[in-house]
Amino acid sequence: MNQPLAERLRPQTLDDFLGQDHLVGKSGPIRLALKSNLLPSMIFWGPPGVGKTTLAHIICKQLDRPFYTLSAINSGVKDVREVINKAESNGLFNGGKSPVLFIDEIHRFSKSQQDSLLGAVEKGTITLIGATTENPSFEVISALLSRSQVYVLNHHSNFELEELLTKAIDNDVLLSQKTIILNETDALIKLSGGDARKLLNNFELVVNSIGGEKIEISNDIVQQHVQKNLAIYDKAGENHYDIASAFIKSIRGSDPNAALYYLARMIEGGEDAKFIARRLVISASEDIGMANPTALVMANACFDAVKNIGYPECRIALSQCTIYLTTSPKSNSAYEAIKNAQKIVKETGDLPIPLHLRNAPTQLMENMGYGKDYQYSHSGTDNFIDQEFFPAELSGTKLYDPGVNKKETLIKEWLTKLWKGKY
Repeated sequence: MNQPLAERLRPQTLDDFLGQDHLVGKSGPIRLALKSNLLPSMIFWGPPGVGKTTLAHIICKQLDRPFYTLSAINSGVKDVREVINKAESNGLFNGGKSPVLFIDEIHRFSKSQQDSLLGAVEKGTITLIGATTENPSFEVISALLSRSQVYVLNHHSNFELEELLTKAIDNDVLLSQKTIILNETDALIKLSGGDARKLLNNFELVVNSIGGEKIEISNDIVQQHVQKNLAIYDKAGENHYDIASAFIKSIRGSDPNAALYYLARMIEGGEDAKFIARRLVISASEDIGMANPTALVMANACFDAVKNIGYPECRIALSQCTIYLTTSPKSNSAYEAIKNAQKIVKETGDLPIPLHLRNAPTQLMENMGYGKDYQYSHSGTDNFIDQEFFPAELSGTKLYDPGVNKKETLIKEWLTKLWKGKY
């Protein structure tokens, strides 16, 4: 049997599916959609090895629909059109049920390739299921995104991964013939990074490397047999989330040397340059923010340069931006401010907007007091007039707390002068 362990254990039903209860549990939207036999086009967003492809196959099997699959890596517009033509032909003989088109790594499709899907999705000729490891808000065109439900799949928990190992030992047609004792699982789980496929690949590698009918597995044995393969995984970019995390934390910690090291790790590992550039844009707001607002301008310019130039030259722009962000003064005040604001909104709900701040496009609204007593701020000294902008229940609530840096110290002094201690 030449199939790898991950393939032999691939779930065939939702009940066998590992994790993702928020989607496939008793009240999960995907399970409910299957029960109703009404399947919308969907985008599955999540890291590698969490079941995106498997879930697509299960859905199609349960609904008994024709299933087509394309990989965005090696498919073009011509391939898309061929599938759509087949779907149109099959639809005539399928009781009106639209075939399912699964596109793996849909984020790698160009705009023109995604555009070629629009008509078929809109007409219901096909039901699209796309899988992506990247934020679809950035990588999937808005027209296609608006016609699809986006479902987020999460990393598997350690408990789920341990369950999977037990299932492999007990149920796999080959492993069940051996006596396998799992003395320790920490190393296997750590090396998997929440990726079920990677976990099973490593587990199978260890079992085959040890050999024999009785196999005992410990953390040291796993490290011994898998360590030599780690460079391959890194080269394939499978642990890019960990490297990206170290990259951003080095920027946040103002260590340009470490940040450049992790940048080089990502570049040499074949990481998507746009993936790196997007994280620089996020860092510019989250970690630098109001301490140096120009950082966001720089990061956006870097993102544009990456899109326009590509590898290998764009590595220079990435390096420049990384050094700039790392050596900039830091403030997370903007991040904390919006987090505080969202918390207040969740706690207080839709509080009524003060009448003087409301728009009054009709006479009726004007008669009801909409816009009455509003004072035009530019009419006051320093373009400021002291008036209430919060709903009454939140008056005086402080959401933005200026950080301790040169730029925000001036902002704090200015706000204190205007509001005279209200905030």
